[in-house]
Amino acid sequence: MANKDNEKRGNMTLEEAGRKGGEATARNHDKEFYQEIGRKGGEATSENHDKEFYQEIGRKGGETTAENHDKDFYQEIGRKGGEATSENHDKEFYQEIGRKGGEATSENHDKEFYQEIGEKGGNARAEQRNDD
Repeated sequence: MANKDNEKRGNMTLEEAGRKGGEATARNHDKEFYQEIGRKGGEATSENHDKEFYQEIGRKGGETTAENHDKDFYQEIGRKGGEATSENHDKEFYQEIGRKGGEATSENHDKEFYQEIGEKGGNARAEQRNDD
């Protein structure tokens, strides 16, 4: 059986026809058009899938990204994200997300967790002082 993308439809392959159609669509529509169809697609997808679906595609995407990028990539996107966030939010925003994060963490961890991370932090700080 022939590859579907190489199948001929008239004088062009399906791949060529798809590319031409995509280019024509891009010429005829603006950013808002794509945002709107993306929103509608996202709503339709969320109606048809559960939490596990999104966890699974997130896991797969994370694994693929990790396989294709190094530490420098993650540092760069983290820096860019931090800069963009700081440009769009004020001190109160950071206080609020810090409070929420602290509450969520305290609900999910016990006293031993905090003792362990405190010990690790203390050891790391001592090592820094010894290196100075």
